Amino acid sequence: MMNVISFSEALRERTWSGQGNGDGAGFMTDLMNGRGDRDDYIALVAQHFFIYEAIEAAAERMKNDAVAAAFISPKLTRLPAITADLSFLLGDDWAEQITPLPTTARYVERIRQVAATWSGGFIAHHYTRYLGDLSGGQFIRTLMQKRFGFETNGVGFYLFADIAAPREFKVTYRAQLDAVGWNERERERVIDEVLVAYAFNTDLFVDLKDAKAAAAAA
Repeated sequence: MMNVISFSEALRERTWSGQGNGDGAGFMTDLMNGRGDRDDYIALVAQHFFIYEAIEAAAERMKNDAVAAAFISPKLTRLPAITADLSFLLGDDWAEQITPLPTTARYVERIRQVAATWSGGFIAHHYTRYLGDLSGGQFIRTLMQKRFGFETNGVGFYLFADIAAPREFKVTYRAQLDAVGWNERERERVIDEVLVAYAFNTDLFVDLKDAKAAAAAA
């Protein structure tokens, strides 16, 4: 008898190879391995601001959508934590010091486009960011705390104070994915959009690496 895997399992299997590959992996590898510096971390947090501003504005628009509403939770909201981190890292005038990199601008526009009319597209980006934050993001937080002497300030983005059991939260989230009832064509569209989101993330790391090189050469 052929085993039939769930949609959430298919999503993980089909998109796993799209994570962390390509030229941009070097930026995060350097940051994780101690070859990156505090400014590199700040540059990453700054780009997160624009991305999560777009996702959480989309969540506000989607909160009454019959499909998307099940995935939206205030426990996941990251924007207040990001702004607090940037205030700590850059000062009260942080907003005047940051600008979106080219990939970030395209990423934000993509989120705005798909979330305007397509709940599956919104969920694809929501899934990519927040389940990643609840998984690998916790490892990043620990490393940054050790490397730069942060306690809570500076890494609040990675602290989900209202989620006592991240593993259980992720299990529930994946069960919700399986319960949506998308047909095969729509499932394929959602998987493709997750791959788009992963590609944006990889390209963003390339932008960050290139911006760092340009600043060093200036």
